Amino acid sequence: MHSFDLHAPEGANKKKRIVGRGQGSGSGTTAGKGNKGQQSRSGGKTYLGFEGGQMPLYRRIAHRGFSNHPFKRVFQVINVEEIDKRFNAGDTVDIPSLHCKGLIKGSDLVKILGNGSITKAVTIKIEKISAQAKEKILKAGGSITENAGVDGTEKEQPLNNKKPKKSAKNTTEITEAKTEAKVDKTEKKKASKDEAQG
Repeated sequence: MHSFDLHAPEGANKKKRIVGRGQGSGSGTTAGKGNKGQQSRSGGKTYLGFEGGQMPLYRRIAHRGFSNHPFKRVFQVINVEEIDKRFNAGDTVDIPSLHCKGLIKGSDLVKILGNGSITKAVTIKIEKISAQAKEKILKAGGSITENAGVDGTEKEQPLNNKKPKKSAKNTTEITEAKTEAKVDKTEKKKASKDEAQG
């Protein structure tokens, strides 16, 4: 076989089907689209869920309320027993190290749960840890940095821009001050009126 004598395997290349070129071809007249109707016309396509003009199902069903489902955060779960198996004493358990050990894939949202036991003192730098897991890690002599980002550093907490609530004492003082101001204003008006009349 010569290097220049190359050809595609049998069946790889097929002849294009020619339609609308006479009845003798087998696909003439209606060109394989049937007789008349919307589907035989060019551009006669329908959209997903179309029911021939009838009110479609997605509009017949009542829609009410709001769902947080598109915004949910899905955490990958790691138990303390898996950390005990894969890590040595003194190791740092963070997002990069979990990826290296093959304990998580893709997402960096991780939560550590307390299933099993842990005997090694490790440093945990993960965003979410359950109360039971925290207790077991600290009991084994480990340390925890919660709300840690991908790089293991602690995330800054967002500032609370809410105004402080007024206490009952402050409210009373403000009311009294307003009342006194009103009385003073009334007295001044009365005095100026008397002077004008006098």
